[in-house]
Amino acid sequence: MNKQLLTNARVVLPHGVFNNIAVLIENGIISSLDPDETTGATVIDLKGAMLMPGLVDLHCDALEKEVEPRPGVHFPVNFACAQADKRNAAAGVTTIYHSLSFANHELGVRNNTFAAELARAVHAWQRYALVDNRVHARYEVTDETAVPVLTDLLVHGDAHLISFMDHTPGQGQFKSVEAYRNYLGKTYKKSDEEFDAILAQKMQAAQGATARMDALAAVAKAHGVSIASHDDDSPGKVDIVHSLGAVISEFPINLETAQAAKAKGLATLFGAPNILRGKSQSGSMRALDAVIQGVADCLCGDYSPAALLPAALALPALAGISISEAVALVTLNPARAGGLNDRGQIAVGKRADLIAVAHPDNLPQVERVWVAGKLVFSAQFSNLHCTAQPPAAKAEHSLV
Repeated sequence: MNKQLLTNARVVLPHGVFNNIAVLIENGIISSLDPDETTGATVIDLKGAMLMPGLVDLHCDALEKEVEPRPGVHFPVNFACAQADKRNAAAGVTTIYHSLSFANHELGVRNNTFAAELARAVHAWQRYALVDNRVHARYEVTDETAVPVLTDLLVHGDAHLISFMDHTPGQGQFKSVEAYRNYLGKTYKKSDEEFDAILAQKMQAAQGATARMDALAAVAKAHGVSIASHDDDSPGKVDIVHSLGAVISEFPINLETAQAAKAKGLATLFGAPNILRGKSQSGSMRALDAVIQGVADCLCGDYSPAALLPAALALPALAGISISEAVALVTLNPARAGGLNDRGQIAVGKRADLIAVAHPDNLPQVERVWVAGKLVFSAQFSNLHCTAQPPAAKAEHSLV
């Protein structure tokens, strides 16, 4: 029997942070907190580090950049999966949903054939992986060719989350045609003539989007796959996606829309890089404002999984919430939104997905990572006193 006893840590529980609670892991599961019986357990002294659940990231497209670090420059997909897996482990992300876009009008890894290949590569690599790698299939609803490709992935269990996104200019992320033109020009080096052709094709294909969304939503629900909506920009848009069975609203672009999503019972998701940078890259609602207004349920890595941990632990000082509330934004809440009720908190019976965090120079850094009780990452920081406190943290509870 594999037994580990984690001691001498500041443990983040759903209802507070407690000093020196011992956590017993048996066969990949948290079996006890402060157990009386620890015979046969390997004792691991965390030397004052913060122990918290492993991070759950519902939306991160960094894998696309691992495959295509520059436009038209491609690495082998297994190489990219391996590199992303290690980066996520080092960032404390123990469950990652790789966001892969199915948008055939765009080039690079976002065309349907390449995206489907990459989705299957994620699953093929999982047998060697450090963390739990999953696929978030992002469907660009103006793509009339992706439905059979996505249906196949959903039916065969190669997609764990599907989201509907519409990048037609004039709504959502791209509030004007010029904003969309700048994006395609900068990202894919499109000329004005190429842009005009893409825009015309996108506008024409939009006519059948509702039927395609209905069809994919039905397949997703039949196979137990959660549904999300991307860049909701109005309560009316929230009503539409809610009727399709969406349970997550990704990046609602204003307060009114985020409030409408919450009222409908959708989990709202914002980008952790937005917290660190202090603003949205597209000019939408700031993630910090969403937290302060109480309309943010989850944070995601978006394009930088390493941003999750420092963003969450900055929120007690920035937004006046507790450490437990901040940690829930990147652990328990996204786990529940994704339908993963076996993880996301330090509690008896849950998966032992755990991370030990130190704070060198007041910057949260991951020291150790356990996935289902297995130590998959370990690092040491020179001249570090692990008892250092995170900056401006609220007063913590003591063990009683």
